[in-house]
Amino acid sequence: MKEKIIIVGAGPCGLSTALYLKEAGYDPLIIDRGNIVHTIYRFPTHQTFFSTSEKLEIGNMPFVSPNSKPVRMEALSYYREVVKRNNLRIHPYEEVIDVQKESTRISVTTLKNGHQHVYEASFVVMATGYYDQPQWMGIKGEHLEKVSHYFKEAHPYFGTDVAVIGGKNSAVDAALELYHAGANVTVFYRGKDYSPSIKPWILPEFDSLVQKGEIQMHFNVNVLEIKETTMIYELDGKQYSIPNDFIFAMTGYKPNISFLEKCHIQIDKETGRPIKNDATFETNIENIYVAGVIISGYNGNETFIENGRFHGGKIAAAIIEKCKK
Repeated sequence: MKEKIIIVGAGPCGLSTALYLKEAGYDPLIIDRGNIVHTIYRFPTHQTFFSTSEKLEIGNMPFVSPNSKPVRMEALSYYREVVKRNNLRIHPYEEVIDVQKESTRISVTTLKNGHQHVYEASFVVMATGYYDQPQWMGIKGEHLEKVSHYFKEAHPYFGTDVAVIGGKNSAVDAALELYHAGANVTVFYRGKDYSPSIKPWILPEFDSLVQKGEIQMHFNVNVLEIKETTMIYELDGKQYSIPNDFIFAMTGYKPNISFLEKCHIQIDKETGRPIKNDATFETNIENIYVAGVIISGYNGNETFIENGRFHGGKIAAAIIEKCKK
């Protein structure tokens, strides 16, 4: 199967890149292991964005929200409408397992329903995001069934003892929702104070609940081991054990560097960033580009929808220029 341009990843930055290319007269194929904006779908059900709706817009299509900051369901609806109105070609639930430069073409191998498919493309854009790769703690027991790196909603945890590991925004958001749903919540954070990344409009409520003892909060904690019914942690040089039914390890996520390396894209070992041309976003492999949060390497807090949505403009301009030659 031959394609001019393939985009790997149907997140907002991948979709935005497709829209820039569509505007230039191309019809790229977008392939994703999930469906469109799968990362946003995996956000907590009641997630509110940091950004205002206009900063999430792509393809010159207005994102109108009655709220000062949109919620998850509004964003999902918006991006679905963008895809429909622009007739973007999406291959959902098809995983790209290899991308290799072969002479003048690029071979893209995918897996769908247990069957491999091979595409040939002139250009490939990697917009694979980072949300599928949890930042593992490297401790015994973190793969137990009661441990999750993703929080969806709080209702199933009513009346249970829940430990939340982490002290940044996602951890505090989860802890608050769990508390309001009737869970007994204890938060463990290795930092010495609240993270500046916590949304300013939720920190006062959270801290008030901590001060009242409604939510237990432990700073300077080192989690050592997770067991079936307890968690072992270290605080001030002493070890403690706390019983729990469930654990949310909100310790962050990381890009799939090994996949990029498999495709022979050079990676800065210290930062995890793909080596690229800053003007065009082209990697060391000719005609293979990177877009979105993947360019930030291990620092996932550097690239968001509101700035990553513009990467596609540079990529489209570079591809257009190459096609003129």
